[in-house]
Amino acid sequence: MFATAAGSLQKIVDQYQDQVLFINIYIREAHARDAWWLGEGVLGRIVRTLFPRAAYDVDDPRDATERHDVASQCRLALNLNMLMLVDDEDDSVNKAYAAHPTRFYFIDSDGRVIYAGGVGPFGLRPWELKKAIANYLG
Repeated sequence: MFATAAGSLQKIVDQYQDQVLFINIYIREAHARDAWWLGEGVLGRIVRTLFPRAAYDVDDPRDATERHDVASQCRLALNLNMLMLVDDEDDSVNKAYAAHPTRFYFIDSDGRVIYAGGVGPFGLRPWELKKAIANYLG
């Protein structure tokens, strides 16, 4: 599902990249091995089957360098052609936007949230984001 959402998101980026600035902000690991790890049990196997591009062998980064390294791995795995930024160690973006584990947001040039998608992975609905962008652009 997440791989499908990422592919759909890239199509939206390709369509609107001349009118909208797309930014992927890496916040933190949803299932870090040393935090909330899914393990090797049935649930872990199911999730890894549904979301094969997600990392399941990553520890929660301890500093900015590690966070940037993991973000780079994430960018390669998702293969999204857009600017990627990394949230700070205090998780400021994550806290401000309740973004964990994954969300789509569309924010206008005045900083107003035009669209806030559901919590991923099951709340990721690229078609809703696309509709919000199309409506906003008129």
